Amino acid sequence: MKRYLLAVIFMALIQTAFGYDSTSVAAKDSIIVEYGHSGKIVILVDNKEDFQKLKALDVNQIIRELDLELDEESGELTVVEIKDKDGKGKEIVRVEEGGAETAVSVGRLKVIVDESGPNTQVRIEKRKKVEPPFRTYFNVDLGINNYLREGGGFPTSDDPYAVKGWGSWNVGLNWMASQRLSKGFYWDFGLGVQWYNFKFENRDYQAVRGDESVEFIQRTDVDGFKSKVSASYITAMTLLKLDFGRMNDNGEKGLKIAAGPYFGYRVGGRSKYVYRELDGSGRHKDKLNTGIYLNNVRYGIRGEIGVGRVTFFSTYDLNELFQDEKGPALNPIVFGLVF
Repeated sequence: MKRYLLAVIFMALIQTAFGYDSTSVAAKDSIIVEYGHSGKIVILVDNKEDFQKLKALDVNQIIRELDLELDEESGELTVVEIKDKDGKGKEIVRVEEGGAETAVSVGRLKVIVDESGPNTQVRIEKRKKVEPPFRTYFNVDLGINNYLREGGGFPTSDDPYAVKGWGSWNVGLNWMASQRLSKGFYWDFGLGVQWYNFKFENRDYQAVRGDESVEFIQRTDVDGFKSKVSASYITAMTLLKLDFGRMNDNGEKGLKIAAGPYFGYRVGGRSKYVYRELDGSGRHKDKLNTGIYLNNVRYGIRGEIGVGRVTFFSTYDLNELFQDEKGPALNPIVFGLVF
């Protein structure tokens, strides 16, 4: 009886895997075959011609003509396999014999027939998608910039270079690659471009290029609207990541943590000051090249923590934003989201 049941399951799985439309079931005639105490097999046919063909089918003959070879040690039996010109095969159907249990697999769908009890039981399982050992992907960082003074602590409102959170954006575009080292443990590395913006809380101060260092001058001759310093970097990074969800076979539902170093090279830098004349004239913009006093390189530590599809990141530059004695001793720090 198991052979007949497997044959029907086999045909049903093939139909499901190659585009079976469940909405058409109601429009078809059905044949119900009862066996054992409570077992039932339901066969759907479109017309009488199909029914006549069904009567002519010899299940045992179908199994014999497939010329199957059973692995006596593992009990696994490959039923259908498609091969390309290079001889590489793609498995379509697999049967696993294990004592009283027999399983038929088509793609990610698996049907298990259990005859260990007085009644035959059938259950359906969906196998999880196999994760590739190596992959590449693209992500976007969106965060808020600030910096820490020498000795720790954020600048206060009394400092002319104190930043305003909203508007001090950090944007990063990153091409990443990920190598799985073991289950739930990954080595990620990538290359990207980051834009730093430090918007001053006190918009009356303007960052200008002095003779020997950057200077923050208070503009009392105009009405300031916005003042900031910006810089852009090409950055390489590497991270070691632990994914507890995949480690515990929960997919993307678990906690993820990652940490690693980064190194960047500056490709741009300037200050921008937006103001209006005291007599009420239109807005004006001053864009000055203050990048000569910014450090040409940046390096630091990046950390990430996430749950599900939401990931937070933070970076901290171990070197200062400005060159030695060319500006205040400030180490940039960023908090944000990864998309």
